[in-house]
Amino acid sequence: MKPRPVLYALLGAALVGAFVAWWLHTYKRVEEWIDLPRTGEAVSNPLHGLRLSLAQQGRRVRAARRLDPTAMRLGRHDTVLYDGDPRAIDGRLSRQLDSWLAGGGRLVIATPPPDAAADAMTAARGRAGHLPVPLLDRHGVHSRTGRPACIDLGNGGGQLFCRGRRFDVAGPVRIRWGNAADGLVHARVPAGAGELDVLADLDFLTTDSLQGRGNAELARQLFGPRGRGGTIHLVHVVDMPSLWLMLLREGWRVWLPLLLALAGWLAARRVRFGPLLPSPLPGRRSLLEHVDASGEHQWRYGHGDRLHAALRDAFHARLRRRDPQAAALDGEAQIAQLVARLRLPAAHIRDALKTPAVRDAKSLVARIATLVRMRNRL
Repeated sequence: MKPRPVLYALLGAALVGAFVAWWLHTYKRVEEWIDLPRTGEAVSNPLHGLRLSLAQQGRRVRAARRLDPTAMRLGRHDTVLYDGDPRAIDGRLSRQLDSWLAGGGRLVIATPPPDAAADAMTAARGRAGHLPVPLLDRHGVHSRTGRPACIDLGNGGGQLFCRGRRFDVAGPVRIRWGNAADGLVHARVPAGAGELDVLADLDFLTTDSLQGRGNAELARQLFGPRGRGGTIHLVHVVDMPSLWLMLLREGWRVWLPLLLALAGWLAARRVRFGPLLPSPLPGRRSLLEHVDASGEHQWRYGHGDRLHAALRDAFHARLRRRDPQAAALDGEAQIAQLVARLRLPAAHIRDALKTPAVRDAKSLVARIATLVRMRNRL
């Protein structure tokens, strides 16, 4: 074996060994956690993280899509968290909740979300300052109108209730958070043997918000005092906007150009202001008037024979269609055949087929009339 290939093989092995040694010396195994995208209920229900957290603490938790005290079989020591607009609770549900609260239940609910249109309508009705909410008003809780304001937790805990509507309580409370000047953000109001917890908003209980230290502590305090006896019902209501509101918010890219096009078309078709335009002149001659004028023109310039020839050609054309045998004849034989068919004198037929003199108006009219009569009798 030649020494040169052996040298090349040893050199390649040395390079591979050096690369492996460098890799093993510099390589370091590192673990990395990657959050997978959420699926199922974790996407559609913002209270999914709260349900899992309470279940890990040994609490009995149930999730619901709508508030139905009969179907939920609420017990005396149960807690209901209603994540929805309290104005959507009708009179029947409101009476059922009041009866359940009087028996020892606990309801956690938030004031309606800020809505400038609702505040304006409330002010127009002479109720400026408080938004009417029947369920809360019966327990002395009055929701304020106006812009929301945050509460700073301090010590790096962040801010809460930045999108909530503050409220006032006219009556005894067991827990109060806030002041009379700025309004309350949390109050626990006694309701018979039960309790009504009212908050400015429930955003701190969502899955993403619970990762904050201050939010988790507040959630623990909110659900801790009731002990482990009752079931916690988490009701997340999906408020679907109306079709017209959805089209207004999401479909403006379509309806706005169409509206502009319609406005432009209407502007082009609108009545113009200015002096009145004269009405268009009607047609000066009808069809018969044009025919008469053409005949008079031919006669004036000595072409009466053309008028006679045109009508004679029309007669022969119909004769060929109705009686080809008579049309094939010539001279007196054809005249005799026409006399038998048309029942007209032979002299009249003979004169009608001859061209009249150029300026003989009476002869032209008589022969044209005879041709018309002969044509109609075919």
